[in-house]
Amino acid sequence: MGETSLRKRGEDEKSIQSNEPKTTSLQKEVGLVSGICIIVGTIIGSGIFISPKSVLSNTETVGPCLIIWAACGILATLGALCFAELGTMITKSGGEYPYLMEAFGPIPAYLFSWTSLMVMKPSSFAIICLSFSEYVCAPFYSGCKPPETVVKCLAAAAIMLITTVNALSVRLSSYVQNFFTAAKLVIVAIIIISGLILLAQGNTKNFENSFEGTKLSVGTISLAFYNGLWAYDGWNQLNYITEELKDPFRNLPRAIVIGIPLVTVCYILMNIAYFTVMTPTELLQSQAVAVTFGDRVLYPASWVVPLFVAFSTIGAANGTCFTAGRLIYVAGREGHMLKVLSYISVRRLTPAPAIIFYGIIATIYIIPGDINSLVNYFSFAAWLFYGMTILGLIVMRFTKKDLERPIKVPIFIPILVTLISVFLVLAPIISRPAWEYLYCVLFILSGLIFYFLFVYYKFGWAQKISKPVTMYLQMLMEVVPPEKETE
Repeated sequence: MGETSLRKRGEDEKSIQSNEPKTTSLQKEVGLVSGICIIVGTIIGSGIFISPKSVLSNTETVGPCLIIWAACGILATLGALCFAELGTMITKSGGEYPYLMEAFGPIPAYLFSWTSLMVMKPSSFAIICLSFSEYVCAPFYSGCKPPETVVKCLAAAAIMLITTVNALSVRLSSYVQNFFTAAKLVIVAIIIISGLILLAQGNTKNFENSFEGTKLSVGTISLAFYNGLWAYDGWNQLNYITEELKDPFRNLPRAIVIGIPLVTVCYILMNIAYFTVMTPTELLQSQAVAVTFGDRVLYPASWVVPLFVAFSTIGAANGTCFTAGRLIYVAGREGHMLKVLSYISVRRLTPAPAIIFYGIIATIYIIPGDINSLVNYFSFAAWLFYGMTILGLIVMRFTKKDLERPIKVPIFIPILVTLISVFLVLAPIISRPAWEYLYCVLFILSGLIFYFLFVYYKFGWAQKISKPVTMYLQMLMEVVPPEKETE
């Protein structure tokens, strides 16, 4: 009787063990709703609430301004559909990185990861958290500008909190994203509904002769697109977490088709709402358009606007951290970053080292007094790599015909998006040459130095330094390589 019970107990333990995951890897925990929330939550940040005047300053009149906002939404949707084909054809996390690797080889992929990891992603994360900090500090410093030290310390605390949440749990970070996305949609709905009511009441004066006096050039159109597309940035974020998406062949395109048009409609209606209470001149003079709108329409409850803008920015920062951490993870896995950055937390099953590294770099970007010059040229670098990635899609139609394509967009879409990318990259340089564009290109190419020193040739002295560091960090953070058998 004793032997039978022991045998049965042993069999039960084996069956329990067989149901547990045998490998340490990223888990598929992001469903369709969470995917839509990541897209919407990452795109809608501080931009639409604070600076739609950037588009207006280049178009000068209301009509072309609204057309640019709609065109940016269409371009983001077309680009995201191209990325949907890439994401279901190459089911690896990391966004553009694995696509460039497959289409053009390691050097373009490395240059993308170098530029993204060292400038684009962390500076964007830092700017979003600084925006959040300024809105939170504003009520405590009424009538004057909050001290810079206080703003930066609070922004650093926000980065630390978001990094911790994302390192602890994929599910927790998804819940946080869903909550803040819901919160920001509340303020979006308040502004849109208020605007529609004012429109119905006859506040249409600013829409009369909305194209009169328009003076557009190639340069102003491209710069207007730059500013509009900055507000839409994040349309490709779901491709960074393909390996964690449930049923990606269905949920990736669905989330794109639902999420980005939803954002586009919201952006157009919010701009219409702004113009119901502000003339173009007044909008250009406003420091924070949504706050000005709230003061004029929602008083005495205008405090709701800065509160929900803070929610919006922290939600965008969380979505950015969630996706950028996966890019670092994939770059480490491919040997283009420190190997420890590709390790997975044994307990949490998250790419904790990559997320923590990202948070540290973003915190460093908070220290300088002004990094707006980097952000101003974000779109230049971003669309350079977007264009290369979608060109890679066209190239792989001929060089990788054997790859399975669950989603296949008509070929004219990637061709159109590639041509628009070329226009967006070259037009500002031709119309308004500036040294900053050259600095941006030189920084991108400087990644080649690190590539040949540490990746291609793998000098022995570099290996001697990296191995003990990797081993120490592995023990400290309790992380292991992906797909490693658990003990």
